[in-house]
Amino acid sequence: MKTMMRKRLGLVTAGLMAFATFITPYAPLNAQSRDSSSIIRDSEIESYFEEWSAPLLKAAQISPGGVNIILVQSNELNAFVAGGANIFFYTGLIEKTDGPGELMGVFAHELGHISGSHLISSRDAFERASYESILGAVIGIGAAVLSGNGGAASTIIAGSQGVAARNYLAHSRLNESSADQAALTFFEDAKYNPSGLGSFLGKLQDQELLPTSRQSEYVRTHPLTRDRIEAVNNRASKSPYIDTQFPDAWQDQHARMRAKLIGFISPGRVAWEYDDRDTSIPAQYARAIAAYRQNKIEDALGRIDALIATEPDNPYFYELKGQMLVDFSRIDEGLAPYRKAIELKPEEALFRIAYAHALIESGSDDANLNEAIEQLQRAAKRERRSGRVHRLLATAHGRLGHENLAKIHLAEEAVLQRRLPYASQLAEAVLASEKPQSATWLKARDLLDYIKTLKPVSN
Repeated sequence: MKTMMRKRLGLVTAGLMAFATFITPYAPLNAQSRDSSSIIRDSEIESYFEEWSAPLLKAAQISPGGVNIILVQSNELNAFVAGGANIFFYTGLIEKTDGPGELMGVFAHELGHISGSHLISSRDAFERASYESILGAVIGIGAAVLSGNGGAASTIIAGSQGVAARNYLAHSRLNESSADQAALTFFEDAKYNPSGLGSFLGKLQDQELLPTSRQSEYVRTHPLTRDRIEAVNNRASKSPYIDTQFPDAWQDQHARMRAKLIGFISPGRVAWEYDDRDTSIPAQYARAIAAYRQNKIEDALGRIDALIATEPDNPYFYELKGQMLVDFSRIDEGLAPYRKAIELKPEEALFRIAYAHALIESGSDDANLNEAIEQLQRAAKRERRSGRVHRLLATAHGRLGHENLAKIHLAEEAVLQRRLPYASQLAEAVLASEKPQSATWLKARDLLDYIKTLKPVSN
């Protein structure tokens, strides 16, 4: 019986072999995206944002971790707030910035929208929703539903989802100016050089003269005027911190961030972006990642080993090596680098998720499956919106023959994706087959009670 359960529930592993901590879109498996944009996760980039933004959050009187930074893989230049204190940064915008000052300028501006409550209509609707669901709603029909904008709904029916999303995200010029001034106040309180915001806006200045169809998404959703840029630059010039430089370490981190994005997303660009004579760590990083993305196995492994030799205490290099080995179907070899990454940075949940996935795919050994469950349970405490955690927990429990626990985690994943009828179906099946008042039965009942408080965001 146990073997039969393993075979049946082991099917939920379909499609997981290509899992990568960094570049895999966190969208429902086998689902068709409404847009070319997708959520990506990267522990290194997220840690840089966390470090740089901490003084700005303090200045805005927001507790550490009170704002979520979500990366969206897209060539579009955009950033926006949606679903509460969630700032979505498109990778195209990150690549466009020249340093941490410009990137934090955009962050502080979006923080100004949050502190000014400029976009609050969807906050309750997205409680306990995954970031994929929020992004999907913004770029799809959910944007019209959540905004209560009948005109946007009509537009979507006519097939123009991009226009509806733009209507949903667009701020008034008054709100834009208010967010700019709030951002500059945050910079002054944080003792940061505020010139980055004006520098970034200056890059977009010529776009206000272009037809709307040719403007970047950022300009279309954040009305830009010369008066606005002049107001930002005028106030920034009077800051006592205008000549303050950001730490050299932050400049290096920004360079590594861009190198990583270019290497993963556009590996063919690496040779053009980084001259052969460039031996910097960011250049080496980009080349190693590009080799990996182009399936040059030995070249990629040789390059990441050279980086590890240069910085033996860098957890992100070990994480990348583990990811390479798993993706190159050398799963057992990938376990040790993941363990080392966790040893160096034990608080990083994404490391544990990737390691757990490798343990699950290393075979049906019960010890590995139980260790994977332990790793995922620890990760779940920090990754409350991650459907991937629940999908992997369902896989591990399924292979161990824990059928109802697998169903509970599939139901949790479905709730995060706002597939509420399916989540209810799974929870009700557990209630029907589990002993009343058992721990698993209580989990299913609590989940059903929660589902009843929600309204579907998307199908």
